[in-house]
Amino acid sequence: MPELPEVVVTLRGVSPHVIGKQVVSVDVRESRLRWPVPADLSSLLSGQTLLDGRQRGKYLLFRFPTGHLMIHLGMSGNLRIVRDETPVGKHDHVDIIFGDGTVLRYTDPRRFGTIQWLVGAPEQHPLLSSLGPEPFEEAFTGEYLYQASRGRKVPIKQFLMDNKVVVGVGNIYANETLFQCGICPTLAAGNVSRSRFDALAIEVRRVLASAIEQGGTTLRDFVGGDGKPGYFKQQLYVYGRGGETCLRCGSVLMEIRQGQRSTVFCPVCQQ
Repeated sequence: MPELPEVVVTLRGVSPHVIGKQVVSVDVRESRLRWPVPADLSSLLSGQTLLDGRQRGKYLLFRFPTGHLMIHLGMSGNLRIVRDETPVGKHDHVDIIFGDGTVLRYTDPRRFGTIQWLVGAPEQHPLLSSLGPEPFEEAFTGEYLYQASRGRKVPIKQFLMDNKVVVGVGNIYANETLFQCGICPTLAAGNVSRSRFDALAIEVRRVLASAIEQGGTTLRDFVGGDGKPGYFKQQLYVYGRGGETCLRCGSVLMEIRQGQRSTVFCPVCQQ
């Protein structure tokens, strides 16, 4: 599932090719995503110029003069830049076509993503209004995490993945961050010390920044806006390595399930 680094990589990859250009039409070949694509999306966007794009959590927000196009990539989606003559694949569900022949193409084999049209401030939309701070914002600090965790019995990994606490720290990067900080993923969030939260906030930023620099993590479906995979998978210490040897101490990595997600950790390095 694309996480925050993959969303940032996608935004950086497609924006230079479409910002400042005028939409001439929208071709919706399959509207049945997680929520239906607006039936009038073509009429809403046609003739409008794309002003800019930004990311909020795992959502992409493309600003037009009369509103925002909000896109979530779901579990298997991606956005690519192609030309209008590029053949259409089986899972290429939506094309946003610009005047110079550039196409912003949405592909989603599992159709768990969403494309929505928002009027007004995007932050007021129900999907965005309860989100916590971005990990690269000044508000995201060890002190913030420490205060938010007081009295919480939820495991630290699930606490870190709670979008109401902080956005964008998905399963892959929660596994990796906790390993780098030497924190056991089953430890109750309320039992984590202030000093460990200070280290955790720093490491969250470092791991996510490194993943962005490497183009994200390609496990199965993700490709960036240029159609290329991400290479952070080559730097994974624990995620997807259950039963293998810890790269630090040589112990066997353990794999458990937490909240229906796979968690891999080192029982020696992480306490």
